[in-house]
Amino acid sequence: LALYRTEEYAKAGLPMLPVTHGNKFTRLNVLLYTVILLAASLLPFVHGMSGLVYLAGAALLGGPFLYYAIRLYVSYSDALARKTFQYSITYLSALFAVLLLDHYL
Repeated sequence: LALYRTEEYAKAGLPMLPVTHGNKFTRLNVLLYTVILLAASLLPFVHGMSGLVYLAGAALLGGPFLYYAIRLYVSYSDALARKTFQYSITYLSALFAVLLLDHYL
């Protein structure tokens, strides 16, 4: 969100990462934190708290997220940043839904 609203955050005096460290550094952080998030999303399966349904769901949901993060890092556009942000909301909701589904199956 802050990537495509950088000027607005700067005008408001809010120290968001793109304002304080720049666009490229922020995009790198998006990519790195996405990789960490995807690894962390597999932990419920690794620790036996969920089953194969969750593992498959986490992997299928994580793939597009990683794809968006890589594309955002390689070739930034405001439209892509918006899509990535929108997908992040969908990803989180769907990941929790898959965790619940796995629990009740």
